[in-house]
Amino acid sequence: MPQISLYIDEATLRKIVGAAAREKVSISKWVSDQLKSHIDPQYPKDFEKLFGSITDETFTDPGDQGLSTDHLRMDL
Repeated sequence: MPQISLYIDEATLRKIVGAAAREKVSISKWVSDQLKSHIDPQYPKDFEKLFGSITDETFTDPGDQGLSTDHLRMDL
């Protein structure tokens, strides 16, 4: 497997070490996973099962609001 070297400041390294320890993985695995998630983001496993899972009666579909409620946008 290919290897890479990184030059990183001490404060960031401490954060990486802490994050890897919290997830109980090696620093190499943690950094690799972070890079993969930024390069090829994916939804969490079983994400699609969340569809329709909200049962709170106060959560309602606002329906079509039309353009009258839209805000004007500034041209840049």
